[in-house]
Amino acid sequence: MKIAVLSRNPRLYSTRRLVEAGQQRGHEMQVIDTLRAYMNIASHKPQIHYRGQALEGFEAVIPRIGASVTFYGCAVLRQFEMMGVYPLNESVAISRSRDKLRALQLLSRKGIGLPVTGFAHSPDDIPDLIQMVGGAPLVIKVLEGTQGMGVVLAETHKAAESVIEAFLGLKQDIMVQEYIQEAGGADIRCFVVGDKVIAAMKRQAKAGEFRSNLHRGGSASLIKITPEERMTAVRAAKVMGLNVAGVDILRSNHGPLVMEVNSSPGLEGIETTTGKDVAGMIIQYLEKNAEHGQTRTKGRG
Repeated sequence: MKIAVLSRNPRLYSTRRLVEAGQQRGHEMQVIDTLRAYMNIASHKPQIHYRGQALEGFEAVIPRIGASVTFYGCAVLRQFEMMGVYPLNESVAISRSRDKLRALQLLSRKGIGLPVTGFAHSPDDIPDLIQMVGGAPLVIKVLEGTQGMGVVLAETHKAAESVIEAFLGLKQDIMVQEYIQEAGGADIRCFVVGDKVIAAMKRQAKAGEFRSNLHRGGSASLIKITPEERMTAVRAAKVMGLNVAGVDILRSNHGPLVMEVNSSPGLEGIETTTGKDVAGMIIQYLEKNAEHGQTRTKGRG
């Protein structure tokens, strides 16, 4: 197969591993810088051009679209879909998962466990918003943040009021979430491919920190997940419409709670921690499922 990898940087671990895994299995792999691709949106023959040439003959595309280029990246991916190229994750599903509020609303509609969450732009009554999620301590998140940025833990009611006022003063839409104390600064990253959790790791925040992201100095270790956690992760990925996803789960006193569903999960942490060939499993998934014109939405939406 001829497979495109949409990525800004061919030297990133995840991009490199996907290219290696594809080549080892005999596929032709090409990394395309998402922002340097440009499109001809013609009704009969949609095209994507890159470095002065039309991209042709691709059977599958692996999107590794960073949060900062979601809009343009999804437009390029949608163009591939219109050309009949099979996407590992569809543009609609990526847009859905990147909109944190929309993602939580969809998960909540399907009855998937979530931390109690409030959403506000300029509430008249901040104390009521705080009370709505069970009071302090609570977590305040900016809608656009990634990798733990724009996330604040407010330990007291007064601190929560001050932080919310500060964010709202900057005209930021914010989410206010209950703090799951019993998780102890740890979450579980479940790596879903198709309808299976193929690998899982526990991420533990460093001392004095509540964000467990590995970029923030968190540590990763092997973990055995429960059947309920496995089912929750697979269902969450399915609700988003993602074939490949990193589902972040918190262990709470009332069962697994989904924090986030990531459409471009990094491979380095999960492969290093579990010793599994996750990139190889992704390529195998494409081999089984990639068929011309098999995008469910056909580039719509």
